[in-house]
Amino acid sequence: MEASMQIRGRTECAKSFENGECQMGFTKRTDVIIVGAGLAGAALAHSLGKDGRQVLAIERDLTQPDRMVGEVLQPGGYLKLVELGLEDCVNEIDSQRVLGYVLYKDGKSVELPYPLENCHPDVAGRSFHYGRFVQRIREKAASLPNVRLAQGTVTSLLQVQGTTKGVHYKTKTGQEMTAYAPLTVVCDGNFSNLRRSLSEPKVDVLSTFVGLILENSQLPFPNHAHVILAEASLLLFYPISSTEVRCLVDISGRKVPSISNGEMADYLTTVVAPQIPSTLYKAFISAVEKGNIRTMPNRCMPAAPYRIPGALLLGDALNMRHPLTGGGMTVALSDVALLRQLLTPLDHLNDASSFIESFYTLRKPMAFTLNTMAGVFQNMLCVSADEVRCEMRQACFDYLSLGGAFASGPVALLSGLNPSPWALTPHLLLGAIQSMGRLLLPFPSPKRIWFVARFIAMMDWDSFSPLSRPRELDQCSSLQLFCNATQPLQSLEIT
Repeated sequence: MEASMQIRGRTECAKSFENGECQMGFTKRTDVIIVGAGLAGAALAHSLGKDGRQVLAIERDLTQPDRMVGEVLQPGGYLKLVELGLEDCVNEIDSQRVLGYVLYKDGKSVELPYPLENCHPDVAGRSFHYGRFVQRIREKAASLPNVRLAQGTVTSLLQVQGTTKGVHYKTKTGQEMTAYAPLTVVCDGNFSNLRRSLSEPKVDVLSTFVGLILENSQLPFPNHAHVILAEASLLLFYPISSTEVRCLVDISGRKVPSISNGEMADYLTTVVAPQIPSTLYKAFISAVEKGNIRTMPNRCMPAAPYRIPGALLLGDALNMRHPLTGGGMTVALSDVALLRQLLTPLDHLNDASSFIESFYTLRKPMAFTLNTMAGVFQNMLCVSADEVRCEMRQACFDYLSLGGAFASGPVALLSGLNPSPWALTPHLLLGAIQSMGRLLLPFPSPKRIWFVARFIAMMDWDSFSPLSRPRELDQCSSLQLFCNATQPLQSLEIT
């Protein structure tokens, strides 16, 4: 058995790696197998490789990804890049600094800057082409002599008496192979075919993003993401290069206009276009006429992992939230940094049960905070003909328009700068009180009292008490939450 657990050295694989496959192995035993080399997998491979671990990362397709989300990295996520030594990966890809949001509604706008006063000048959000960013991280990981990236498809986990011992996979040429390691990390994305072996997934489709790229256009507020609370759809605009702006149109419900028969183009030009800022109108119409329109369902999935020795989940394979607030990459990088921290003092990974449990527990403050913010904003800002939901939308805009702590507090939460579940409660309570007040004005008629009752029924009141969310914070003590949530992210040194 021990002989079969050996794989040969990286130098022997160099030629075949260029073709996306490696039929040879390492001369040293593999410490960690990583399934998937997207953002989470590539960042983990680099981090563990720097720590001297022998890493095998297996990815279905090592060519540059082409996707229309994962394009905004929050400041909290950038700080995690710094912690992992990957901050240079946002260089040389024409990435853009993001300094906050601008929220539009009914001709009014409110600027919501990130609270970066106490941060290093280089700390800000970043926006970019996702594929360019991931390729940079892959290149850094592959440059380490003890990290091997292999193109292949993992078909199943190798489990012996309830413990994961490795994976079965097929190379690019179809050859079936088995790799062994004391730890297997599954981070093969939102379409993971292995998560059912390690968790109890409950995936819900909340809405659909329709994506366009606007060329040679300028946003009204440079270096800001723009969120437009239009009557027909929720609209997002943010730069992804020095000459391109990404537009995302959020369509609620499961019925989406067809792209193939022209329904989508007609919807975008006649319904959406009249509601976007005039400075972006021509570029928007031009993008629609070019026909490069893409759609993507927005999925939500709470983390519900099994505690299986020898394996754990990471990234979108473990947990998804609505991408409206752009928190996915920040949660993933935070998880990578935490896992690396837990593994660093261990000489051997054979007894995996203790740190796997610690990982799933200690990741929860950041994950809970960003997941809740994504859910709250999606719930309050989505388009609806329901009068109660319309009032919720207006109340959210009015609350953020108050400025000061009423704006900086929620922005610090959703940006990952303040990953504290406890800081959520006052803002959620104040926002709920303001919404109910609007529903009761100008006087509490029976109809308006009924609206308040419906509003109360619509609210996710579990969010108001962090410890009441078993899927997010089960078995996580108050002390653990406090210690992990109050780490001074802003104090990280940037060289």
